[in-house]
Amino acid sequence: MARSQGASLDRKKLLADPILVTTIVLLITFLTLFILYPLAILLVDSFVGDGSFGLGIFQRVFQMRSFTRAIGNTLKVGFVVGILSALIGLLFAYVEVYVRMNRFVGGLFKVVSMLPVVSPPFVLSLSMIMLFGKAGLITRFLLHIYDNSVYGYWGIVIVQTLTFFPVCYMMLKGLLKNIDPSLEEAARDMGAGRFKVFADVTLPLLLPGLGNAFLVTFIESIADFANPMIIGGSYDTLATTIYLQITGAYDKAGAAAMAVVLLCITLVMFAVQKYYLEAKTAATLTGKASRARMLIEDKSVKIPLTIFCSAAALFVILMYICVPIGALFPTWGYKFFPLTTKWFKLVFTRYHGLKAFKDSFVLSLIASPITALLSMIISYLVVKRKFKAKGFIEAVSMLAMAVPGTVLGVGYIRGFSGGLFHTGFLQGIYGTGLILIIVFVVRSLPTGTRSGISALRQIDKSIEESAYDMGADSFKVFMTVTLPLIKDSFLSGLVTAFVRSITAISAIILLVTPSYLLITVQINEFAEKGSFSLACAFATILIIITYSAVLLMNFFIKHFGTSRKMKEE
Repeated sequence: MARSQGASLDRKKLLADPILVTTIVLLITFLTLFILYPLAILLVDSFVGDGSFGLGIFQRVFQMRSFTRAIGNTLKVGFVVGILSALIGLLFAYVEVYVRMNRFVGGLFKVVSMLPVVSPPFVLSLSMIMLFGKAGLITRFLLHIYDNSVYGYWGIVIVQTLTFFPVCYMMLKGLLKNIDPSLEEAARDMGAGRFKVFADVTLPLLLPGLGNAFLVTFIESIADFANPMIIGGSYDTLATTIYLQITGAYDKAGAAAMAVVLLCITLVMFAVQKYYLEAKTAATLTGKASRARMLIEDKSVKIPLTIFCSAAALFVILMYICVPIGALFPTWGYKFFPLTTKWFKLVFTRYHGLKAFKDSFVLSLIASPITALLSMIISYLVVKRKFKAKGFIEAVSMLAMAVPGTVLGVGYIRGFSGGLFHTGFLQGIYGTGLILIIVFVVRSLPTGTRSGISALRQIDKSIEESAYDMGADSFKVFMTVTLPLIKDSFLSGLVTAFVRSITAISAIILLVTPSYLLITVQINEFAEKGSFSLACAFATILIIITYSAVLLMNFFIKHFGTSRKMKEE
């Protein structure tokens, strides 16, 4: 009885606030139109693309040897990269949390965790080719090896592992910090060695989180387009096969069916990760550690682990440093000295670099505040409001996290090239900058929403209720009370959206037209042609832009953020 009365009261409050109702309706329309609709069109095309309803397209696609091979290749790469990334990430996290390190090693770890965030997704592929390819600086000129090839399976595995293991490291570091050290110390007091304590106490507590890290990396790996495209060679994955099916074979129906297969794989993995492993992790590791952990200072353990992790971190940093250095060589593979800036000049004088950076910067700059604001609104509705469509809004906004960029790109082509349901309505956005902005928003929305939900759950509802009691409507409460309290999350979401947008490639490479030149597409184009110095010059400037954005965010949060004001109080 009390529950039904409470629901009735919430409904009356909702209907009495037209701004809130309008916001919910517009939000549901946006999510349905630009997330659910493209995916639904893919399903429809997969079953009726040949004119009759049935599994004909899937049968045709599965008879293609290239497609079945691509599925096997994708799953093989995904599993190996997921396992390697989780294990290396666990080692880095264990060393940081359990071993007493000096500041230099700690600094290396911080750099490694930040580099994948501020760099384009295919930078390590460029570095791998330039260092270890047939004309590589290390293989050809230092070791005099001429018959090696970094292209193919192992090239993709190494590059993706180096790209994604910092994600696992950051996830597992937080979990290890939440393990109560008294559990491990009790085992030590009973005579167990360090390895037995780790195997019998720490690892079982960490297994759900380790599985979670594996699945996150697995999803990222099989959805990755840029690295397999550059360093894959003839080793095709599902993402590159879908791209080639549209651009090479002009088979949109076949590409739609392939995209549905890839989407099904990622959705299954995402569901397991989201609704099973995340819940088990939260149930296993609750709260913070009761007291400080006694760090390992035994040299027989400390020195080998520190040396290995430091060497791995330095290697990753070297791979990233290789990109700006490669942009200074006169002719890559033949002449390395004297260093020159001619490639940077050519970027802006001959290869339309100014337009590429302007288009990318402007589109990302427009998309990022929209994404940040939408994320905060969705977070506010999910955490602070009760209405029937709340679950729908949360689920659909998070769905974009599980949709590979290539799949989304194919969905937008099929969904909007002829207008909404091929009626011509909204056809005008296809091929314009607006559709690119929408893709940027959709791709970055889940990250900002998760951050906003975490921040809002820490705010007592009585703060907002007092504003309502004084006569403020929902819009005024959100803008003057809620948003200032989650300012740090908003700024973080803003910059994250900007960085993700300006470095995106998989979702937009199928949608970009000659009217717009995007930096990532230019880098991919020059890398495919073998013009590595030009690709490095573009990538270097892009890294400077993204790193500057992150530094600005940190500056604003430090000097104007909520955390600073709380410290002062």
